[in-house]
Amino acid sequence: MPTQRPSSTLTRGAQLPEVELVPRVPQEADIVVVGLAGSTEAPLLVGAPAPVEKAAPAPLREIAQDLGARPASGHTALLPRFGQQLLVVGLGGEELTPEQARRSCGSALRAATEHAGERSLHVAISLETAEAELVRGALEGALLGSYGFTPLGSEPKRPVARISLVTSLSGAPAQQALADARAIAGAVLVAREWVNTPANILYPESFSQDVRELVKGTKLDVQVLDEKQLAKEGFGGILAVGGGSQRPPRLVRVDHHPRGAKNHLVLVGKGITFDTGGLNLKPAEGMYTMKCDMGGAAAVLAATVAIAELGLDVHVTTYAPMAENMPSGSSYRPSDVLTMYGGTTVENVNSDAEGRLVMADALARSQADKADLVVDVATLTGACMVALGNRIAGLMASDDQTADMVLDAAETAGEEFWQLPVPEHIRSSLESKVADLKSSGSRLGGAMAAAAFLQHFVADDTAWAHLDIAGPAFNDEAARDYTSTGGTGHAVRTLVELARGLQD
Repeated sequence: MPTQRPSSTLTRGAQLPEVELVPRVPQEADIVVVGLAGSTEAPLLVGAPAPVEKAAPAPLREIAQDLGARPASGHTALLPRFGQQLLVVGLGGEELTPEQARRSCGSALRAATEHAGERSLHVAISLETAEAELVRGALEGALLGSYGFTPLGSEPKRPVARISLVTSLSGAPAQQALADARAIAGAVLVAREWVNTPANILYPESFSQDVRELVKGTKLDVQVLDEKQLAKEGFGGILAVGGGSQRPPRLVRVDHHPRGAKNHLVLVGKGITFDTGGLNLKPAEGMYTMKCDMGGAAAVLAATVAIAELGLDVHVTTYAPMAENMPSGSSYRPSDVLTMYGGTTVENVNSDAEGRLVMADALARSQADKADLVVDVATLTGACMVALGNRIAGLMASDDQTADMVLDAAETAGEEFWQLPVPEHIRSSLESKVADLKSSGSRLGGAMAAAAFLQHFVADDTAWAHLDIAGPAFNDEAARDYTSTGGTGHAVRTLVELARGLQD
């Protein structure tokens, strides 16, 4: 019997601290974050409150340096209390960028939580930020840096209850920066919480129920197809992958359709709630983190909610095919021929290449939406990790103009992607003697072959981009800047910025 879900994703750990913009440092703040900029030889202390400067027995910059503070991005040092407790964070140079603000504030909030104890802290951030982009970046980093997954069976902790950002920005730009940061950071935390939830608790049925709960009270339209409906409509890929599990698959469709929106964006996210490899069983060490194999679905669903919350004037239709890839007597086999949604037949080469099969069904279904742009997101291939490592995602696209659009959105969002090609010889490696195409080609160029397979299910005249987030979707190393251990929510911010750019 599956472990009983302790509480919903939304109430367990994805709630944000209170956040506000203020003109001066609140006296009641438990910790005040100030910055150290410039060079190591001549650093500049930024944002220190005048009363604290006056109460200190020596210049605060000198005290900070004596305690090891450095201007290197994200480096932190806690100063003695001179009226208020200061936490000095390195800003990485003289010119602060939005991404440096995110990373520095994320590092500062992580450091602050280490000193919280049993308290819930009020943290003030004083970095002399005045531009809207910097305010938003600082808030996003702070909110993301305050997150930590609460162990199951424990009461959710809020080490940071309130964040006050000191800024001279006011009026509509300030309110927009605050709204953006809250919506986007909130979506990232929902995605992280989903990815971090064990697979005996988050599986296709419960995942789809979570989506319904997440959108309750919004204008988003949600449809969930169960295994009977999937069979009736011919979703052969999703049914094959999910056929080996006692937990049947689902296909979730969420639609954000503001009146008058002219551009239509389709998002598709891989939702494999656990991946054993099926009959092509993974080695034990490669299976342990496979609860993260639904990171693509988490990203597209969470991003869609943020897009709706921000009221972006673009039609967004999101698909999340959900399945658990398990070995059993009912599992699909290598050499099986599957009939996908729409009739394309596929020779299955490797049952551990399951993600592309569920994605292909969803992409084929999405063609009826006649979108202006289709973007799929998946923790798809180890090959992409070999090529780009754990922190950079792969991007493959129908054309360079589409790739540039995604890369521009990613740069604004502060997420890293690198474009890879989909050459013709890779496409030809998917030719099959028993079906329309094979699911896999050669071991070499595996990330590109997976992209070529997916592109087969998108119309030639449709702009399309594939985001392989296998590396950065899950961080099994120590937390850094605003990136927590475990699920990262990678691609959420890029997708929101992409939708913003598609507004009329």
